[in-house]
Amino acid sequence: MHVPLTPLEFRQRAASLYGDKVGIVDGHKRFTYREYDQRVNRFANALLGIGVVKGDVVSFLTYNSHQLLEAYYAVPQIEGILNPINIRLARQEIKYILNHAETRVLCFHQDFLPLVEMMRSQLPGVEYFIILEAGTYPDWTLEYENLLDQASPDAEVDLDSIDEDAVIELFYTSGTTGTPKAVQVTNRSLYIHTLTAIPGFRVSDHDALLHVVPLFHVNGWGSPQFLTAVGGKHVMLRKVDFGEMLRLIEVEKITKLLGVPTIFNGMLQHPDLKKYDLSSLEEVVIGGAPSPLSLIEALEKEVGCKAYVGYGLTETSPFITIARPKPHLAQDKTVRQATQVKTGLPLVGVRIRVIDEVGNEVPRDEKSIGEIVVRGNQVMKGYLKDPDGTEAVIVDGWFHTGDMAVVDEEGYITIVDRKKDIIISGGENIASVEIEKVIQDHPAVFEVVVIGVPDDKWGEVPKALVALIPGQEASEDELIAHVKSKLASYKAPKSVEFVDEFPKGGTGKILKQELKGKFWAGMDKKVH
Repeated sequence: MHVPLTPLEFRQRAASLYGDKVGIVDGHKRFTYREYDQRVNRFANALLGIGVVKGDVVSFLTYNSHQLLEAYYAVPQIEGILNPINIRLARQEIKYILNHAETRVLCFHQDFLPLVEMMRSQLPGVEYFIILEAGTYPDWTLEYENLLDQASPDAEVDLDSIDEDAVIELFYTSGTTGTPKAVQVTNRSLYIHTLTAIPGFRVSDHDALLHVVPLFHVNGWGSPQFLTAVGGKHVMLRKVDFGEMLRLIEVEKITKLLGVPTIFNGMLQHPDLKKYDLSSLEEVVIGGAPSPLSLIEALEKEVGCKAYVGYGLTETSPFITIARPKPHLAQDKTVRQATQVKTGLPLVGVRIRVIDEVGNEVPRDEKSIGEIVVRGNQVMKGYLKDPDGTEAVIVDGWFHTGDMAVVDEEGYITIVDRKKDIIISGGENIASVEIEKVIQDHPAVFEVVVIGVPDDKWGEVPKALVALIPGQEASEDELIAHVKSKLASYKAPKSVEFVDEFPKGGTGKILKQELKGKFWAGMDKKVH
């Protein structure tokens, strides 16, 4: 028997088995899975009603919201393609994405009306502009709720007629390497990712997830699919507010959180941390950037939850590893935590190799560095309108991630740096991540970035950019000495610059290449 694979199955399952359960919480709005199912159908029917057809792109420019969560099922239901856009991008980048994707419908939060008005004349392919909130707006816009009110809550969806290889989502990667690339995600890749994520994250109908990760980042790291599939509760967080995060964890009995290290650092440093009951929180998964061991230790001590590192990319739908300790590694606390901070083991259904420059797997000695390559159904179909870019990263059936890593004797992978971020100083390869982890462990440090900067003698040398915890102090000499006490002297930063805050992307991840670029402006070295 061959049954097409599609994530549309997960929403139907949730409505059938958990219809009376509150599945979505967004501010004061609460929807059961039955109500969510009806709203998905209404939106799908509304899109059909304005003439959206198979293959049309529906783009969203909004915060985390129930409307975007509805679109994750409504748009594929009518064989359209959903394109959630990073709201932190510049106007020119957003305009490029909308035109490159050939967007026909743009749905947006009312906050972005001035931006859309400025771009509208430069978006020749966009026929419909839909504002997600009720209000009084220009006559060239439509209102989301009005469209839903006029549409039927019923729909016949034949899951067996779905083309599992059809592209149903587009996600544009960061534009730091030029114009953003559009990752094409299919029914099949999302379905398979869900089946690997459920056991990998150990989610069930018991779980409530707070959406800290923006839903425009590769479907909030897969959560619209895997959490809906098991009937868990989605709780929206529209903007990062650490106090609101803590309140929602207590009130909504949040059990799981996904986020970048910056998010969890901010939560731990919040002055009201101890005022909230966070006992419901069982696990957090840290992704998007390497985590220091001190963060794992602090989360377990201060919050009482388990913390694991996970890893993935937009091109892999996204998650492909998690650092859960094998049973014999979990018996000793020190060994267990040291394992949880690694990049992890491949999820079931994912093939991963770490290879050297000639394609041979590196030995499992936790010293030899190679590039992570991935093969599996979760890997993207390719970059939209970019066959050359696709061929450059998918070679002989393996996706080349650009992440450099080592492997230990148990098979755990640990990323040491991005290929483009390796600092080559006087012929020595220095991993910026290794230095960052050491500096992050200093008690006065809140956030840190280590980059290579030009040097007349060595070509480039490490430089640390550091944000201190408010009220804490540390000097340049102190931090350099701290690194030298842990690592070889040549790896220590030659200078330390203190900053108030870092530029960040939509997930809260620090924009390292933006920081690096200003030091290499006008230099021969190309900053990727």
